[in-house]
Parts: sequence; structure tokens; C-alpha cells
Amino acid sequence: MKFEKLSTNRAKFTFEVTPHEFEHGLDHAFEHAVQNVEVKGFRKGKVPRNIFENKFGVESLYEDALNHVISHLYQHIFDEKSVVVVGEPQIDLDIKSVKRGEAFSVSIIVPIKPEVVLGDYKGVEVAKKNLVASEAEVEAEIKKLLAQNSSLEAKATDVLENGDTAIFDFEGFVDNVPFDGGKAENYELVIGSGQFIPGFEDGMVGLRIGESRDVNVQFPEQYQAEHLAGKPAVFKVKLHEIKVAKLEELNDAFVVGLKREGVETVEALRADIKASLEKQKESSEADRVTGTAVKFACDNATVDIPQEMIDQEVNQLRKNVENQAKQYNIDFEMFVQLNGLTMDQFNAEMNKQAKDRVLTSLVIEAVAQKENIVATEAEIDAKYEEIAQMYKLSVADVKKQLEPEVVTNEVTFNKAIDLLTASVKEV
Repeated sequence: MKFEKLSTNRAKFTFEVTPHEFEHGLDHAFEHAVQNVEVKGFRKGKVPRNIFENKFGVESLYEDALNHVISHLYQHIFDEKSVVVVGEPQIDLDIKSVKRGEAFSVSIIVPIKPEVVLGDYKGVEVAKKNLVASEAEVEAEIKKLLAQNSSLEAKATDVLENGDTAIFDFEGFVDNVPFDGGKAENYELVIGSGQFIPGFEDGMVGLRIGESRDVNVQFPEQYQAEHLAGKPAVFKVKLHEIKVAKLEELNDAFVVGLKREGVETVEALRADIKASLEKQKESSEADRVTGTAVKFACDNATVDIPQEMIDQEVNQLRKNVENQAKQYNIDFEMFVQLNGLTMDQFNAEMNKQAKDRVLTSLVIEAVAQKENIVATEAEIDAKYEEIAQMYKLSVADVKKQLEPEVVTNEVTFNKAIDLLTASVKEV
């Protein structure tokens, strides 16, 4: 076997196939082929080799024989410990060189885990953590609570404005033809909420109760229903009612009604909201710092990722989304559209996410190797325990399902990220 690195992410293994090895492949191919042919005077599967070759030619066995030989040779590439194969092989073979009784060469080209050249990966500067919830943020949360617990009442005037809730009928037309899903009666909509396509809600402003109006709009170019995308439309609307939100009064009685444990006064509510916001900030700010540290290392690294690694990650991400669609019993493409994406946008986003995830994994692994980060036995045991608690399994069951290498890699990966995070300089 001759080993050659073609690039940082491709390797070539060249083998000399002896006449004996190829003859073994022909024997295997014949045993397989003879089971499916019939020759007059012989039962299926009982045709002699010489009769078979005279009738069909030995060349008819070449493809299966080569596949058999190459599959055996392929196992030998894993003897080369300096590279890690990360995708399906490509076969380089001049079929004209294949002759019975003569040696020939065949090459197997495989994508390999790429070399990572690290740049600066420690000491990135980030803005100081903001861990204090301001009075304005607390008041904004209180307003949300009041709005969430508000009730609707009839508006004193009959003119529709932004922020009002409209109850109306509508029917949509494209080229003077109504379209599916474009009609409803007594529909309730908060004007200005952005639930309808651009221009629709603005076009309703100023309507009076009992009044009808044609609202002219244009569907977005990336609208989920492709037969409507980019087309002008007319919605015929008739307004029946206008309602406005009646906010609750902020007092102790309102607070008690929220049924928050240990919170029964306005003062206690503000303190509880402030504590909750600051806990959220602590988590989000930690994520921001870690994300910045990891991105800094990735941005400064040089690595040529083979497309096969990205494709594998894309397939996994896609399967996750497909499983979500199945849980909701929704067609996959419809599920994507309901999330506001065309299939082209979805595929582009999956490819970007996959590339980022693969890059991050490779760079963090390279950092761990350079920093000589290892997982101790105690850390590995703790990780098994953590996984067991997470999935409510025994540690013994987790160990049956997860190879030790997987857990060890997870520990070293997290320790490398912790190292990057600890090196951050807050300014």
C-alpha cells in the first residue's frame, strides 16, 4: 500500500492488485452471479464456470469482482493512523488496465479530518458583563404582565387606529380570483402587530365600524405559498367591531392574583422581576463571552473542511427538523414554510449552521491538543453521572450506550472551551 496526502483534507491510498487477488474476486463474483442465471440444460445456480464464461464472458464478472477486491483493500487504509477518514471513498481505476492474470493498480481517495492551523485563540477582548437589571427593564416587564392580563372592551370611538383590535371579515383576490386560505369572518387582529403581510394592517387604519374597503397589497417575493409569492392582491374587508385593551391596575391585589410564590405586594413583584432578569442576564452574558471566545479562535484558525463533513452535519440537522415535523404530524416542506423559510433559504441556513458546527468542533479539538488538555477519571465519572441524571438512567445503562471515547472527548471539549473563556479580557 502506498500512502500519499493530496492536501490537508484528502489522502490517496494506492494498491497493487495481484492476479491471485483478482482471481479470488472473480470467484466471488461468479458464486454470486450464477445464482441468478439460467442456461438450458442446467438448473439455476448449477451452471459450470466454463459454460458461464463461454456464454456471458468473464468480463461480465469484472464489476462485482472489483467491488469485492476494493472492499477488502479499503479496510487496509485504516492501518494508516496519521489520518482519520471522514467520508465515502472515491475510486481511481483505469478499467482498461484490468486484465485477468495480470497485476494492476487501484487508488482509493478519501476525505480526511483536516489539519487545523491555529492563530491567536486566547485573550480576546469583550465588553464587560452587564449583570444589573435597570429600573426601565423592570418596568417594561411589569407592563408586559399588565398587558398579558388585560381584557378587551369596546372602543369609545368608531375609528380604527394602530394598537386597536379589529373584528372584521375579509376575502383576498389575485387577478380577481379568490385564493385558498384568503377568506375569514369575524377575524380578530391587533392592528400594527405585523401578523398579516406588509401593507394590510396599514391599509385598514382609518376604517369605521360597518365600513367596507379594498386593501391593496403585494405578497412578499419569499412568501411561503409559492403560487402567491410576489403577486399583487386585493383584500375586501368589512369592519364589525373595534376593541381596546383595558389594562389591569398595578396594585397588591393584582400581584396576589399572579400567584407567584412569596410575592404578594408591588414592591415584592419588582424585586422578584429584578432578580429574575439578573439571573437571565447572568446566563446570557456568560453565553456571550463564551461565544465571543470561541468565535475568536475559529476566525483566526486556518482549516480546509472537506465538503463531506459538512454534508454529514447537514443531514443530521435536517433529520432533527424532519423529526420535529413528524411530531406535529406536518409535511416537512410545509413545516419549513410555517417557520417562515423557503426550501432554498432552509438549505442555505442548514449549510451555514453545519459549517459553523464542524469548524467549531475541529478548532476546539485542536486547542485541546495544543494545550495538552486531558480528561481525568473523576471528570469522566462526573460526566457519566450528569448524563445519567439528565436522561433519568443509571450510570451503568449510560455506559452501555456511550463509548468511553465519546464521553472523554466531551469532557476535553468542554475544558478547552472553559480555557478560552477564562482567557477573555473584559474591557
